Amino acid sequence: MTPTTDPGDRDAPTLDRVAALGGGHGLFSTLRAARRAAASVTAVVTVADDGGSSGRMRRELGSLPPGDLRMALAALTEDTPRGRLWERTLQHRFAGHGALAGHAVGNLVLTGLSEVMGDHVAALDELAVLLGIRGRVLPMSPVPLDLEAEVSGLGEDPREVTAVRGQVAVASTPGQVRRVRLIPGDAPATEPAVEAVLDADVVTLGPGSWFSSVIPHLLVPGIDAALDRTDAVKVLILNLVSEPGETSGFSMERHIHMLRQHCPSLRMDVTVVDRSTVSDARERRALERAAGQLGARVIYRDVRADDDRGRWSDRHSPEKLARVLREFAGPVDALPAELPDGAADTASGGEPTGR
Repeated sequence: MTPTTDPGDRDAPTLDRVAALGGGHGLFSTLRAARRAAASVTAVVTVADDGGSSGRMRRELGSLPPGDLRMALAALTEDTPRGRLWERTLQHRFAGHGALAGHAVGNLVLTGLSEVMGDHVAALDELAVLLGIRGRVLPMSPVPLDLEAEVSGLGEDPREVTAVRGQVAVASTPGQVRRVRLIPGDAPATEPAVEAVLDADVVTLGPGSWFSSVIPHLLVPGIDAALDRTDAVKVLILNLVSEPGETSGFSMERHIHMLRQHCPSLRMDVTVVDRSTVSDARERRALERAAGQLGARVIYRDVRADDDRGRWSDRHSPEKLARVLREFAGPVDALPAELPDGAADTASGGEPTGR
């Protein structure tokens, strides 16, 4: 993991290859960070979405749901006028009340190109070339998948468990999600996605919707096996808050326990936690014990974005997260658990940041 450019440049990549696993807005933030920190980024994206434009195209055309793939492409576009134009175009949704209402331009382009080329991966690679992306966007499986959850608290008996099927239904359930599974359960992994995990310097898992965007990667046997075999630094990025429905009331510790429940063999190297999310010493000890069961040490960093009024938001800051990713260019064991105030950019040579 030799730095590829001048380390004095705060936006200079210091990693060669990053593979980022996830979906939705969580993956978007990670990819925005990774494109600043690495020369090449591969997004490995969930394909179980069944709502909105993606769900309509999936039902009508039998295609992979394109929404999360489109968002990943948009996240990796260059920060130039042309790149920003393409990002806006990919994300643009048609208004009105006709057949196109609600569809994103990028969903239509990606699905149409996949039909023309007869290959989803080839279509994604072609779009990546068109957009000037340094890296790739890949589905975690070449077939569309369904998500099914065991949910408690939906009936009169709070102990009763109900099967809820569909990513949208799982994400919006008022009950408590206990476990999820993919249908089919032996879904094949996209081979280039497996290769990306094996070849990466750093592999990230999370943040994102825990049951519908993060855990599903661990349920695809080929992806799980690649995570076990890779020599990359494996980084778990925890969410900033629990999500209504999916993880309502979850502590940071419980997020990790859910990963272990679904994949007991999972091993990670580092768990990144925003230092504002776990302030109590007892909570920190519990979190560190849970991470230790994954073989991971916890590092606390300032990775939370500010909103338009300068207040904390519930999203990760790509700039702050990029600085953390650059830290993994060196020995992981040498990373301090927490940086002193004003030292967030020491590893990357940038300027200190404040809230």
